Parts: sequence; structure tokens; C-alpha cells
Amino acid sequence: MFSSLQCMAASWFFLFLSIFCSAAAQRSIISQNSSLTPSGNSSWLSPSGLYGFGFYQIGSGYAVGIFLNGIPEKTVVWTANRDNAIVPRNVTLVLSSDGSLILQQSQGQDTVIVSAGERILSASMWDSGNFVLYNSAQKIIWQSFDYPTDTLLPGQHIKADQQLYSSASATDQSTGMFRLIMQQDGTLVLYPTGAPNLPPYGYWASNTSNNGVTVTLNLRDDGYLYLLKDNDTIISSLTNGGYPRERTLYRAIVDVDGIFRLYSYSLERGKNWSVLYLNPKNKCDPKGICGLNAFCINQDTEIQCICLPGFDFISRDNMSSGCERNFTIQGCKSPKESLNFTIAPLDNTVWENAAYDTVKTSIREECEQVCLNDCNCEAALYKDGECRKQRLPLKYGKRSLGDTDSALVKVGRLGSFTEGGLSFPPKKELRLDILIVSIALLAFSLVIFAVSGVLIHIKLLRDNKNISSHKNAELINNVAPRAFTYAELELATNDFKEELGRGAFGTVYKGTLMNFQKLVAVKRLEKVLTEGEGEREFHNEMTAIGRTHHRNLLRLLGYCVDGVKRLLVYEYMSNGSLADILFAPENKPNWAERIRIACDIARGILYLHEECETQIIHCDIKPQNILMDENNCAKIADFGLAKLLKHDQTKTFTAIRGTKGYVAPEWHQKLPVTVKADVYSFGIVLLEIVCLRKSVDWSFPEDEAILEEWAYDCFQAKELHKLVGDEEIIDMKKLERMIKIAIWCIQGDPSLRPSMKKVLLMLEGTVDIPIPPNPTSFLSSA
Repeated sequence: MFSSLQCMAASWFFLFLSIFCSAAAQRSIISQNSSLTPSGNSSWLSPSGLYGFGFYQIGSGYAVGIFLNGIPEKTVVWTANRDNAIVPRNVTLVLSSDGSLILQQSQGQDTVIVSAGERILSASMWDSGNFVLYNSAQKIIWQSFDYPTDTLLPGQHIKADQQLYSSASATDQSTGMFRLIMQQDGTLVLYPTGAPNLPPYGYWASNTSNNGVTVTLNLRDDGYLYLLKDNDTIISSLTNGGYPRERTLYRAIVDVDGIFRLYSYSLERGKNWSVLYLNPKNKCDPKGICGLNAFCINQDTEIQCICLPGFDFISRDNMSSGCERNFTIQGCKSPKESLNFTIAPLDNTVWENAAYDTVKTSIREECEQVCLNDCNCEAALYKDGECRKQRLPLKYGKRSLGDTDSALVKVGRLGSFTEGGLSFPPKKELRLDILIVSIALLAFSLVIFAVSGVLIHIKLLRDNKNISSHKNAELINNVAPRAFTYAELELATNDFKEELGRGAFGTVYKGTLMNFQKLVAVKRLEKVLTEGEGEREFHNEMTAIGRTHHRNLLRLLGYCVDGVKRLLVYEYMSNGSLADILFAPENKPNWAERIRIACDIARGILYLHEECETQIIHCDIKPQNILMDENNCAKIADFGLAKLLKHDQTKTFTAIRGTKGYVAPEWHQKLPVTVKADVYSFGIVLLEIVCLRKSVDWSFPEDEAILEEWAYDCFQAKELHKLVGDEEIIDMKKLERMIKIAIWCIQGDPSLRPSMKKVLLMLEGTVDIPIPPNPTSFLSSA
């Protein structure tokens, strides 16, 4: 044992001896008249060769700086004259005889790289990454550690009022869009470059104070990043440290995207830099990341910049360049200026408030009109009854799902806009030749349309005649559903022999259209309109439903009206229902398939709520009403039946679903039922998809039997792994995202539930998801 301790002590002695020798070697002198060239001896290396000072290549030019020479990627940690750094190949870097560090060019023009304030006798590149200049007394008169660019290295510190500036890009070391400053008040803050040191402009802060004592930001060689008072008191630890010291490199940097990160690199493994710490966590928090007149949205691990409505990117290759108008605005010249414009709203977006006027308004529509009536108003920010009129450009935009802010942008009436932005034709001068050609083309088009209209009308008359007489059983795609006789459907289903399933609305049978050998599903309805209420009304309703075509809706092929008998003919789904897939042990889908199925269902419901001709509330979203085709694409069934039911069917439906299931609470409370009822049902189905179990299952322990309650308990306790058990490895961040979406959907208060459009955006990872409240809190307070 004693011998082992002796060996260990000896090992440590030689280790410290080698470190001491390296430290001594750091003072190997770069003497006067030493020189470097880009194509020859291009750098002065530190004793170990880990760091180098000299030329590194940028495109076709070169810059002078400090870089890691001992790893495959020459990572730059400091750049001289960073905003005017690029020099040609025919330059020489010289520690001249008159005691200055200069760049000499062939034309005789000299550029001073470092001004030390007194004569430089020698220089040295240290293994710490610090480049040092000495005077004749061998005293340090300048060092790169005192003039950081974007990087903090171990042993270096950022003093009060010192700043790190991000680089412009990964290949351009000039000053970028963001800065980190150690303020006099002891707070470390991230700001946009050019913004004042005031709280509204900071997008991350350490929330520390100095109580009159100087504070510095420090990095240790074990990855410990901390704030230190000048009395050697640590006031804040950004990392815990304790990482490997040997053969491991660390650097803290304000990255191009405005995030302050601490990286490590193992010289043993030689892998890429890995992130140990970062702030802020939200990549859209850095103010101005998308430039002027653009806002930032999160897309999983990446961000996307979107222009204001009516604007296009100045440079598609550089989204942070911002956006400019793609239409012309006339200002205040016309007395009816407001008639030329409309308002394009952007909900859940936050911007810098630079209002020139603020008006109290009770509703957002009033704010829109206030801006339209003011020719100087180019946009307005509306929140909490305040309408803040703005002039362009708008700055620091980002989408924030938890905020109620709305940006109201004034745009020309010519364009049709979507949430992402507007597209307007550029304004051009009127040319007579173009006008004549346009009129001729328009006239020719009208003739073609007229002839086509006549031919289409004749064809429709012929088709209607064939359908009414039942002489042609052809099933035509992309037209309204055709009418069948009861006898035809009896024959197709072999007298309703093979039953596929039963539901609240009737029984479904498998059938075959004999003329085409096409498999169909025939649903025989119950409790629908009686004969006295009109065959024409049922026919019109079927035609309307048949026009709702979407890849995630089950297609209605035809119908039958025979006395009181009502039957519907649907396309046949070979893979059964979602319930067959979720709740059968042998068919359970993997995680990626589950996410795809959830998105399919959301797209189908969104179409019913917002995109078809007449809004449809499904009223019965559940796995049994979601069918799967041969490609396992989810299709919503029975989406039109709510329009066909008797008036008392709603009460019957509610009574059947009296226990916790898929029905929103407002059904039981006799409150008005809106599309948010479908959102609630989707939330329950989403939980079932994620957890691969039924929403109510008393085979589980009592505290786990009701899935929506158990899921929220697991979410609060940060034990989401319990919901998926021992199945395949799942990305816990994605699991948390799905559970948060589901909890928002099943909120007891319908107004808190997101629209299906927002649900789909959340599923696709394009928006942030705030922490949801307890879904039963509204019910308990009601």
C-alpha cells in the first residue's frame, strides 16, 4: 500500500514538473524582426503546438488571429482588426525593429496590428491561448486576454464593462448581431449589438448584483464558469465544473445565433465540440435574430424566420437580413387612404414596443380600425385593451404561444395572405403593348371558358339523367356522391351479410360494387330524418358532405334514400380502425408512426373546422371513428353525421358518454358546444395514441385508470416515463411535447383549448408550448 502511494506521489510530482516546464516554455521568445507570411511560415505556435498566432484562411483571403492548431478544425478564438480583418496573400506580419507588430504590404503600406502604448521588445504565444507582448524589462504590456472578441478561454476573465461580441457568421469573424456584457452592477447580460444597456433590450441576464464590489466572469480549466467578486466571493455559478482537466479543452462563446454556450473538446477522442451549458434555452429569445420586419418561430431544434405579411426577405441566403415591402404604399396623399388597405393580424407574436401613440380599445377590431384610419400607422400592437400604433420597421419579433399579443400589419388589398405572410405583385408602370396583349388573352380565355362551360353543363345533365334512372352504375371520382337504390346495396352487401362494426349512428357492412369489383363499406343509419322531413333536404346534405374532400377524411361515395331507410356508401378501409391498432398487442405502432397518425387526425379535424365550405363539428372523435387505409394513413369517419341526426340524438349521445371518455365537459353542463368540443376529444385520443391504452381502463390501479388524470399527475411529477412503460426508447423531450399538447386540448375551460390550427403547429414543432394548467381547475371552480 505504501509503495503504491509512493508511486502515485512520484507520478503527481512528474506531472506538476511537466506543467511547470510547460509554463516556463511559454516564455520562449519571439524576437524582433521575426515574421510570418500566409504561404510560408504562417504562425507562431505555443510550446505544445496547441495554439497558434498568425494567418488563417478566410475564403480567398487571410486574417490574423489566434486559433487552435492542435485539433483538425482550426477553431478561431481571437481575431485582430476583426471588422477589417481580411488581407491578401502578399503580406508579411513583422515584429519590427522599431518595436511594433505590423502588416507590411508590397505597396509599402503598413498596418499596425497591435498598439501596446510603448515599444515592444518580444512576444510569446502561450499554451493557454493568450498572445503576450513584452517591453525591454520583460514586463507584459499587452495581451490578447484583455481584448476578447467572441470567446472566453480558461484563465481569462471578463471585467466590468468588457464585452464579447458574436461573429457575423461561421466563416466571418467580424462583429455580429449580439453581445455579452459584464455590467458595472454585477449583472451579466446579453443584448443585441447596438441596443442600449437597458432592461427592455436584454434577452438574458444572470440576475446578480455586486453591492458595490467589482464582478468578473471567469472560466476555469475544469469547465467551471462563474461570476466572482473582487473579494474572491463567487456570487453565481453558471456551471458546476468538475469536468476532466487533462487533454480536454474548454471555451465559452457568444455564438452567431446570440446564444452564450460553453463547449468542451476531448483531445483523446478527437470528436466535435460538445455543449456543456447554454443560455438562453429558447433559440428565438435573441432579439433581432430574424432581422427587421420578421419574426422567429421554433421548429423543434431549429428556428424559422417569417416575414411580416406583405414583406419579402431582403436576402434569401441570409434570413437575418430582415424583410422589405413587396408593394408600394402612398402615404397620406389620398383622403380615402384607409380604403386601399386592410389589416393582416399575427397572433401570439411579441415585438419591441416603439409606439408613437397609444389608444385604449375594448376589442382588437377597434384597434385595426384605429390603425386603418391613421395614414401614419403602418402596424399596431394590441394587448390587454391597448392599441399601440407603430411605424416600420418592427423589431425583435418572435412567436410566443403563451402571450396574447397581436401584431396588426397594414397591407394593400391586392394580395391574399396566409399566416406565414403575404404575396403581392410588384408595382410596375403601365405599358400599352402589355395592356393590348392582356386584353386579347382575356377575351380568348373568356371564349374558352364559355365553350367549356356549355360542354360541362351538357355532361352534367347527361350524368344526372343516368343517375336518376340508375342505368349507369359507374362510380365517378371527384364529383358529388351518386344515389343508389336499396336493391343495389342489398345486392352489393349480399343482403347485409358481413358486418364490419356497430356504432352510435348505425351498423356498417362490407360490400362490393359488382360492375367494378370495388370494395365499399355500407352504413345503415338509425334515428335520422324521417320521410316527411324531405328527400330533397337529405339529398342536398349528402351532396354538401360529398364535396368535403381531404386525404384524412373518409370519402363518401354514395347514399340511398328509400322511404325511411337511409344508407351511406364509403370507401373501404382495409386496416380497420385506429382502435384495432392501438389496443391490439400485436399491432402497436412505433413512436414515429404514432406522431404521424396524430398529425393526420389533426389535419382532418382542421379541415372540418376551418377549410371546408360549411363548418362541421364532428362531435364524436374517438379511435373507433378513425379508420386506417392500406398505407396506415388515418381517415376520420362519420364527420357528416352530426348534421343528419335527430334533435334528441345529442342528449342520447351525451348520456351514453356520461363517464369520463371522449366527450367535452360542456356537453354535461348544457353549455354551448363549439369546435372546441372536438379539440377536447382529440386531446383524449392523443393521450391514447401516446400511451397505447384506453382513456378509461379499470384494469389499471385506481389512480391510473383515468388516463387524462394520470397523465397530468405524471407531468407534474416529471415522471412521464411511467406513461410509456418498458417499450422502445422514446425521446423524452418529444414525449413531453405530446403530453403538453394533450393537456392543453383537454382543458375544462373551452376558451383555454387551442384551435386545431395551433394544435397542428404544436404537433409539427413550429411553435413553443407553454406549461399547461391543471385541466380540471376550471371544473372545480365552476
